[in-house]
Amino acid sequence: MRFVINGKNLTVTEGLKSAVENKLGKLEKFFNPDTTAYVMLSVQKQRQKIEVTIPIKGHTIRAEQASDDMYVSIDLVEEIIVRQLRKYKTKLARHNRQDFQPEFIEEEDSAVDEEVNIIKVKKFAVKPMTPEEACVEMELLGHTFFVFRNGATDEVNVVYKRKDNAYGLIEPEE
Repeated sequence: MRFVINGKNLTVTEGLKSAVENKLGKLEKFFNPDTTAYVMLSVQKQRQKIEVTIPIKGHTIRAEQASDDMYVSIDLVEEIIVRQLRKYKTKLARHNRQDFQPEFIEEEDSAVDEEVNIIKVKKFAVKPMTPEEACVEMELLGHTFFVFRNGATDEVNVVYKRKDNAYGLIEPEE
């Protein structure tokens, strides 16, 4: 596993680099050797934040964590990634994915075999509107995302509110 470690508003010291490589290096057993993990360390308003992105074929494993101490954030993000790996293990095993090491997929873990339980289903009319109108509608409803039919393209789109209070738009690929 290769690591690409960058810093934003901080200098990545050898200590931080080795801490990331040691902690996340434990995950090597789950991935093929040519897998690359992209790590962004940043300081924002006295919060030490780490973002880890591991792209694999057809899927991206991503986790971020912030705390008052960067080393604590590194520990916490590793736990999140391990939890995600366990969650997707059954799904990956069904599709016989080659991105993960075979022994990871073949392990038995009864906690992962839990089924997804949908407890509520909502139905609503998808009316044509612009992305800007969809953002206003989303704000009026107090939601963090909103599904709508784009009046210009007649495609189903999604607008969402980001953590920085900006808006995002998801459109289908062509």
